[in-house]
Amino acid sequence: MDLNNYLEMFIEESKEHLQAINDELLNLESDSENTAIVNEIFRSAHTLKGMAGSMGFEDLASLTHEMENVLDLLRNSKLTITPEIMDVIFKCVDLIEKMVDSIESGGDGKENVTEVVSQLKKIQDPSSSDYSDLISASREVAATAEFVLDDFQATVINEAKKSGSNLYQIKVTLDGNCVMKSIRAYLVFQAVEELGELIMTNPSVEDIEAEKFDDSFTLLLLSGNSAEEVHKQLINVSEVREVIVGEKTSQEFSDSGSSVAVEVVKTEQTNRPQEKEDLNAGKKKQRSKSIRVDIDKLDHLMNLFSELIIDRGRLDQIARKSQLSELTETVEHMTRISTDLQGIILNMRMVQVEQVFNRFPRMIRDLAKELNKKVQLIIEGAETELDRTVIDEIGDPLVHLLRNALDHGLETTHERLANNKNEEGTILLKAYQSGNHVFIEVSDDGKGINRDKVLNKAIERGVVSESDAKTLTDQQVYSLLFSSGFSTADKISDISGRGVGLDVVKTKIESLGGLITIDSTPGKGSTFYIQLPLTLSIIYAMLVRVEEETYAIPFNSIVEITTKAEHQVTTLQGQNVIQFRGQVVPLVYLNEILQIPSIGTEVDQQQQFIVIVRKGNQTRGIVIDSVVGQQEIVLKSLGEYLTNLPMISGATILGNGQIALIIDSNHFFY
Repeated sequence: MDLNNYLEMFIEESKEHLQAINDELLNLESDSENTAIVNEIFRSAHTLKGMAGSMGFEDLASLTHEMENVLDLLRNSKLTITPEIMDVIFKCVDLIEKMVDSIESGGDGKENVTEVVSQLKKIQDPSSSDYSDLISASREVAATAEFVLDDFQATVINEAKKSGSNLYQIKVTLDGNCVMKSIRAYLVFQAVEELGELIMTNPSVEDIEAEKFDDSFTLLLLSGNSAEEVHKQLINVSEVREVIVGEKTSQEFSDSGSSVAVEVVKTEQTNRPQEKEDLNAGKKKQRSKSIRVDIDKLDHLMNLFSELIIDRGRLDQIARKSQLSELTETVEHMTRISTDLQGIILNMRMVQVEQVFNRFPRMIRDLAKELNKKVQLIIEGAETELDRTVIDEIGDPLVHLLRNALDHGLETTHERLANNKNEEGTILLKAYQSGNHVFIEVSDDGKGINRDKVLNKAIERGVVSESDAKTLTDQQVYSLLFSSGFSTADKISDISGRGVGLDVVKTKIESLGGLITIDSTPGKGSTFYIQLPLTLSIIYAMLVRVEEETYAIPFNSIVEITTKAEHQVTTLQGQNVIQFRGQVVPLVYLNEILQIPSIGTEVDQQQQFIVIVRKGNQTRGIVIDSVVGQQEIVLKSLGEYLTNLPMISGATILGNGQIALIIDSNHFFY
């Protein structure tokens, strides 16, 4: 069998299990008495071990096996959870992540695990050199776990016994080298259904299908066949190594039908596993409705649809010129269908930001320990959806903001107590959608931004002059933090303050068509606001003309379009400005900025069209010749030969086949 065909699936599922392990380990730290959490971690680790062994990554499988041994002792209450044990398990998970990353990049997945394996073995039994017997004993306890049945199942069993059926408890052990255990288990279930009625399995059917079991599982079967016939039927299933059939005699049942030897317990605690099993079944059913699709295929689909949008615009123009009713009706119908299709395609590309947010709790936990700070990370709105292209890009900026919040924003425990604050700081990571944008907030309840310190550092670095500094508002001062190479850290550390500053965050966010602003209250904390577009592929824009050229200005930056007479334009400190809704707005003349040659076309100089654009709390007025109208456009790259063009973020193809450049209004605020 060519296992390379399963490599991509192995990597994706391994990352999912590692994320689940990380999440549950963080939960376990705050709720160390909850054995259900340990069981969840154990199942993910066991599945990961089986997958690695099946794919031939023995080092990864061996390391996961040692971690699994420790988890097995924890879930069977043979070990008590301590911070030291948690640190070793976290270290083990980090190594496994490195090995998976190595495999993903084409490596062999090998890491030096000698130290962590030694620590895991000491945890298992620090006094005994032979710890394997202890592990085997604990697994034997788990293997002999009793079935928990409800009243209905108990009644079915008793009635079946009265009609002559036999009840068998069957333990099926698969070959240790079995590659796909779930497939073999499915074949066993098929054979069992031919023999009689399957009452229950241990572990559950869902866990067996997900390969969340050791090499063996147990069945409870009602059948009219003899034990020898049951054994013969099941042992012939491929890659089944052993079948043990045990019959439950009639003496093990009472006449009441509510009590059986296969224990039926009616307390609240025994209902919980059943409820959890039902919940897992619901989740399993929901997952089965989705399939994995390569992002490249979705990108190709989006490109094809983009071409369709361009042709739709062309057909719309032809229909208006020809005034043929049949053509017009057909184009209108195609427009409705393509609009629905566009919504479906965009939704297919939408991914919950949870995919990015999930990695931050572990990062904050490790940094807090390194800085010796107590912090609680609160995540809200993780179900908010963004285009996959945007999701792939926002991870690094958020990492930078969170690290700054923890290092610069939050005070030390001693400082917080001295300021009558809770010794545990809070960082809030929040996402929500509003209109065609998604907003992400990163806030902390720390000391806030020191306005004077930022201003003095900016003057020292020549970012602003002393005279200009006196006129800056708080918001303008905070925005200085985004200047290139700007940092207020008193000393260089591995976490922040390395001279990188927040300019890389701003550059990345703006390259995605977004905005970032800061709000801060001294002594109470700071908040970074990020505004992002839902998608980067198809946007609404206003088409404008300057001389004979057509340009597109994205709607997300436009406040309003107005007209002003020439005499309403005044000059302030050498800059043409207008009064707009009680605010002084500087003007930008597009023909001058882009050096568009005049072709002698007469333009009404008495009336100027002005597009008001906004970035944060600043506004600018872009002076144009005329407005063509709004249109849905497809954002196209200018290619590798036209990079870093000022004021131009891309191009689009219009319905008439002409190319229109897309204006990046952010450039007018530099």
